[in-house]
Amino acid sequence: MKKLILGIALTAGSLAFAQTTTSSNMSSASSVRFGIKGGMNVSSLSKDAALEDQKSKIGFNAGVFATIPVAESFSVQPELLYSTYGDKSVSTNEFTVGGTTTKTRQSFTTSLDYLTVPVMFQYNFIPNFYVEAGPEFGFLLSAKNKGDRDITTTTGGSSTTATTSYSEDINKDNLNKFNFGIGLGAGYYFTDNLGVTARYVAGITDVAKDRPNGSDAIRNNVFQVGLAYKF
Repeated sequence: MKKLILGIALTAGSLAFAQTTTSSNMSSASSVRFGIKGGMNVSSLSKDAALEDQKSKIGFNAGVFATIPVAESFSVQPELLYSTYGDKSVSTNEFTVGGTTTKTRQSFTTSLDYLTVPVMFQYNFIPNFYVEAGPEFGFLLSAKNKGDRDITTTTGGSSTTATTSYSEDINKDNLNKFNFGIGLGAGYYFTDNLGVTARYVAGITDVAKDRPNGSDAIRNNVFQVGLAYKF
């Protein structure tokens, strides 16, 4: 909770600074601009050896930002976004007892929803096109698994399959509530107000809170593409 308050305070402070700068530079072409943005997330979790097949999960991001010029061609853009991470996975398990083989196949989606605070440092090659890089601070809001479970039983050449669907909350006490990542991206504004954005965020923090010794860390990774509108 302290980290969440710190992140929100950082954003609020940036926006307050932006407002002050805007008020004193209303006639300047380099004044602070506020905006809204949203788009699609294509997220995944770094490889877990216990899962046979991992695929990307489609989600979304939406929120607000402020573009603050700090020098010629350079700006800082703090953002406050609701962003959905996670992945899709498949695991199988098979065992035989007394001539009966039981095979279990689980296909499920892990959804990790965050309040994120990216702080991007942007360089404009031309007025309408920029590249960016910077940290992203994330605060876990919810975690859930949803999926299907197929259990196939085979005895003497005859098989039966039972399918069940389930949805379960992940115990957040087992997860890191803070997520840190590094973002790289670019954007192009078609007009003075409307632009398209793209960004890749590589996770640094382990999703799990207490990782057993000798096991690999699992990290968030996400590619984002969307639209931004400056007021």
